[in-house]
Amino acid sequence: EAEAKFKKSGLQFSKHTVAVTGVGSELDKHAEKNGWLARFPMHDWVGGRTSVMSAVGLVPMALQGFKIDNFLSGGAAMDERTRANDVTQNAAMRLALMWHYAGNGRGEKDMVILPYKDRLALFSRYLQQLVMESLGKEKDLDGNIVHQGIAVYGNKGSTDQHAYVQQLRDGVLNFFITFIEVGKDRHDNRFEVEKGITSGDYLEGFLRGTRSALYEKGRESITLSIPEVNAFYVGALVALYERAVGFYGSLVNVNAYHQPGVEAGKKAATKLLQLQKQVRESLSNTAGKTAEEIARSVDADPEDVFHVLRHLASNDSQIRFVAGEGPGDDKFLLAE
Repeated sequence: EAEAKFKKSGLQFSKHTVAVTGVGSELDKHAEKNGWLARFPMHDWVGGRTSVMSAVGLVPMALQGFKIDNFLSGGAAMDERTRANDVTQNAAMRLALMWHYAGNGRGEKDMVILPYKDRLALFSRYLQQLVMESLGKEKDLDGNIVHQGIAVYGNKGSTDQHAYVQQLRDGVLNFFITFIEVGKDRHDNRFEVEKGITSGDYLEGFLRGTRSALYEKGRESITLSIPEVNAFYVGALVALYERAVGFYGSLVNVNAYHQPGVEAGKKAATKLLQLQKQVRESLSNTAGKTAEEIARSVDADPEDVFHVLRHLASNDSQIRFVAGEGPGDDKFLLAE
């Protein structure tokens, strides 16, 4: 799609494009054939959620001017801190044990992530995939049905915390919070909101105030502190959580490095795309058919067929939709 837009604009796509993909993949072959600027290999054993320190994450970071060597150094430094046999000196094991304690080893409480820095606004979304895809498993390593996992959500403090701190303080107690505190404010343009008080001072005050208010109501929290937001410390944070997820997986006896549920979703999506082709081929330009009629002709679920038809009618100008008295009476046909 992107290549087509470049071509439509009279631009040579290959002069602006690199590929990050597995060696020998269709994309790799296409990039080589069309002379793209570069191809960066991705090993097939690197999972998407743990790929940020591979070419998958490093290439986009480098193109945006981030110091990827510092990012990797931060990850390496945290690796050293997560290999200690003494649990009190192993940052990732301590974090995993806190999760285990908070949810009784069964994920009974959600993990709420509140970083107090705009530049970490997307960190909770990253952790949502890392934690939930890694730990959300039906079976343990012995084949027992366990339905493990920890739900993760959050955004950033202090602006977005107002969307849900009311419930966190006074509502159902089904969560624990992780505050991420950043020591250094912005490097330049230290703006004073009032005399002697900067926006960074307010952020620190909001973090500490919110933490205290939640503690008063028996709400558990973890506070992670980093000196500043830069490539090194973000790399350290990523490595910390990657290792903590691995340790937690061991504590609850699940495989944190596969994703059968995701694969099942991909297979189901492939089947629906195949169904879409069958549904389109069954339409005619003479008489309209209901979803149920078409479903019988292609031996498929009527609800699946109905939604395929609605999607086609919304996006394919050759398909007409005639509304009936109810959804079951809607008819679909090819335009003449």
